[in-house]
Amino acid sequence: MATSDPSQFSAESYFATQPPPSTLEQDIAGVRTFVAQQRELGKKVVLVTSGGTTVPLELNVVRFLDNFSAGTRGATSAEYFLKAGYAVLFMHRQFSLQPFSRHYSHSTNPFLDLLEIEPPAVATDPLNITVTPSKRPELLEVLTSYKEAHQSGLLHTLTFVTVNDYLWLLRAVSQELSVLGRGVLYYLAAAVSDFFLPRQKLSEHKIQSGKGSLLIEMDQVPKILKPMVDEWTPDGYIVSFKLETDPALLIPKARAAIERYGHQIVIGNDLHTRKYEVVFVSRVPGSPDVHDISNSWLRIDPHAIDDRGHPKEIEEDIVAELVSRHQAWIDATSGGT
Repeated sequence: MATSDPSQFSAESYFATQPPPSTLEQDIAGVRTFVAQQRELGKKVVLVTSGGTTVPLELNVVRFLDNFSAGTRGATSAEYFLKAGYAVLFMHRQFSLQPFSRHYSHSTNPFLDLLEIEPPAVATDPLNITVTPSKRPELLEVLTSYKEAHQSGLLHTLTFVTVNDYLWLLRAVSQELSVLGRGVLYYLAAAVSDFFLPRQKLSEHKIQSGKGSLLIEMDQVPKILKPMVDEWTPDGYIVSFKLETDPALLIPKARAAIERYGHQIVIGNDLHTRKYEVVFVSRVPGSPDVHDISNSWLRIDPHAIDDRGHPKEIEEDIVAELVSRHQAWIDATSGGT
């Protein structure tokens, strides 16, 4: 059913009018297999969404609007969820950062800088490639974790590019995960576009230049948290993120989201301080008043170093807090069984 404002899409009208990505069935078949494996193992599962979405301006896409996000928080958090014993379904923007390989991106520890060409003992022997000795311990640690995650079947990845890809995937994946009930945590860290152009409004071919100003009227992307909570995965533990540039808006908007959508937690973060402080906004456990909402800050020293001598990552503490809250929620809703 469409909303009263014809320029806005409800979730239902969106999926009735916008086509699914061509790879959706294949993607969901893989998710279904992953879910069945984790269900058999009795593992808790987290869906981590990561990276930004694009909004195409043409059907034959040349131009598009993009969203600010490299996927750092999602990729980093996925590693800590694996360490905490969760199976991870990692749904990320194509070419954004991924767990483990994020340590060797094009700008951070470029991979080719880790390698050396070893001269042959005999001139006729082929050249050999070796890892720089000083880099071996860290690379071995990352590679070991990467291999363990994949060989154990605890990490499954999906990719999206457009906001349409993301919405269709999120609905389908949530519905598949819903069979795991309260054992699923949804960590919605992707930066999702707020506006889009419906397929019916897209130019078929490249928008031509040289015709003066370009005016584009976009529609609002439907709010999907409400149907996610009420319909797609009613037993899931859902964590969303709120990014603001005005600190005064952060907590009020996070509180409004909790009241409006009814999910468990909003993690608020300011653009300029997001790497060393966030705020958890949630309903007070056990309170009968749905408006009884609390907030608690999680902060780290911006100059803190972890036990490996690296800058501390706040995602380690975010994940630890969520793992604790998720288990407490499971225990409370299942009578501790």
